[in-house]
Amino acid sequence: MCGIIAVTAVPDAARQVYLGLYSLQHRGQEAAGIVAVDGEGVARSHRGMGLVSDAFTEPVLAGLPGDVAIGHTRYSTAGTSVLANAQPMLARYREGPLALAHNGNLTNAVQLRSDLVTKGSIFQSSSDTEVLLHLIARSEAREPEDQLLDALERVDGAYSLVITIGRTLYAIVDPRGFRPLALGRLGEGWVVASETCALDIVGATLVRELEPGDFLRIQGSQVDTLPPLAPKPHRRCVFELVYFSRPDSRVFTRSVDGVRRALGRELAREHPAPGADCVFSVPDSSNAMALGFSEASGLKLEHALIRNHYVGRTFIQPVQAGRTARVKIKFNPVREILEGQKVVVVDDSIVRGTTSKALVQLIRQAGAKEVHFRVASPPITGPCYYGIDTPTKNELIGSSHSVEEIRRHLGVDSLGYLSLGGMLRAAGGDPAEFCHACFSGDYPTEIPGGVEEARRAEPVLVAIS
Repeated sequence: MCGIIAVTAVPDAARQVYLGLYSLQHRGQEAAGIVAVDGEGVARSHRGMGLVSDAFTEPVLAGLPGDVAIGHTRYSTAGTSVLANAQPMLARYREGPLALAHNGNLTNAVQLRSDLVTKGSIFQSSSDTEVLLHLIARSEAREPEDQLLDALERVDGAYSLVITIGRTLYAIVDPRGFRPLALGRLGEGWVVASETCALDIVGATLVRELEPGDFLRIQGSQVDTLPPLAPKPHRRCVFELVYFSRPDSRVFTRSVDGVRRALGRELAREHPAPGADCVFSVPDSSNAMALGFSEASGLKLEHALIRNHYVGRTFIQPVQAGRTARVKIKFNPVREILEGQKVVVVDDSIVRGTTSKALVQLIRQAGAKEVHFRVASPPITGPCYYGIDTPTKNELIGSSHSVEEIRRHLGVDSLGYLSLGGMLRAAGGDPAEFCHACFSGDYPTEIPGGVEEARRAEPVLVAIS
């Protein structure tokens, strides 16, 4: 999962992108980058490892002039966490500098990469995004739009893209619409971003969310809607609403906060906790879910876990040791609330089980008499191949353990997961429009071999004699 943003026809665009990246920091904490294009069509790039605040300083931003810019916050799902895989990627191109930022994951990238290498392409990263650059460069079409289409006709999987060719900006969403992308107006210019919260921070007004298959060309203040990509059944990622997106965003035309409250209400109806004294969330992504649970159950809502906001999201840490070490410094229980109480803990999901188990231990140590764990999504039973880092079934506790086994592993008095139907009801609209493969095993694309290995591949430096 990554965050992408683009700004065009706005003075000092890189600074606007920089602000927007702060709002998208939750979507990736491994690296951040900006490419800016000035009035002469000269593109300048800066990428750095770590948070947006680590990667960018005032002198760096001053060195990125121009009224066109794109930015990216990275959370690796294809390729390792190294600078060579950071985005946006920038390349010299026959139509002018080409910069590309990608949110998603290409499921057939391994096969395409192998074919390109056989034909002489030399890769500088292990990211699937670089495959797109090579496909665009090899297109024999005359117009840039047709070159992009040639490349996209060969890839499958999830991609929301912002691309600059020269001073022209393109925004594209794959035909299934796995990942969100929104268009906003900023003065005479435009902003495209993964979430509407990034529009808010720069003062842009939401115009609309891009639909699956949308292909926009933005030149200055002019937006052209190009013929859409060949249609496929829509498969919006439901986990965007459950976990990834910020609650102050609108995603897939829905209020994220509103969906999460509905998830909590469904959870309370499906898995009540008779006799409990209070309910609280595992902050922050499940705050609204606990509120919904409280509304439906009548249990008092408490703030019994305090989160240290100077520590990143444990789920998207790329290394297990990093996730485990951060649990105790990320959360601290309020003993005065928990001592002697029968409590309901609401979380958005259980992925590996390590964070949840450590949290339960903290809550027990703070004196809770009973701990009832409620999860506002079904058990995650399979990996995601569309941009979420769950690479193998072995890492997913729900893939190989029953609910009772997980309950014992966590050390809780009861455990309840929201049903698939309950989750989709809370999401609203047509349930068929959502991708829920990680819960149900119903993958909307073919998953070829080699995908797992590609996620951990190191960049290879090629020496040419």
